[in-house]
Amino acid sequence: MGVGFKNILTALWIGGMWIIGLLVAPVLFKSLDNGAAGMVVGKLFHAIGWVGIVAGVYLFVYWLYVDGLRAFQGAKLWLLIGMLTCTLINQFAVFPIISGIKPGISNAATGLFGGGLEQWRTISALIYLVQSVMAVIYIWRGEGK
Repeated sequence: MGVGFKNILTALWIGGMWIIGLLVAPVLFKSLDNGAAGMVVGKLFHAIGWVGIVAGVYLFVYWLYVDGLRAFQGAKLWLLIGMLTCTLINQFAVFPIISGIKPGISNAATGLFGGGLEQWRTISALIYLVQSVMAVIYIWRGEGK
């Protein structure tokens, strides 16, 4: 398993998360109407989620291959597991709920039942924020444990 491929996947996943979350999404919401921006941003988050799943699984296997079970003693593997867990929760639990909520119905349902589109977007954003913080720590630690 190559170090170069590990580095490329790490850069694609973490760099992609930060670029989409900090640069692309805000620009789209300032440039387009909220409906169009939300649709495009949703597709981008979904796509980077799949990059994260592939990269996260590969990196998990890589660190186990390199360090064996000792990898579980270091913070790096636990950060990776946390980031991958955040990706999986957003990808398979939160995003399907968001895409299933109709914006017009959402406002009425929010008042009666709680929840709604904005609540689920906030939950997703908080998960993404936690994942992004873990990613910074993961990168900051470099090749260390």
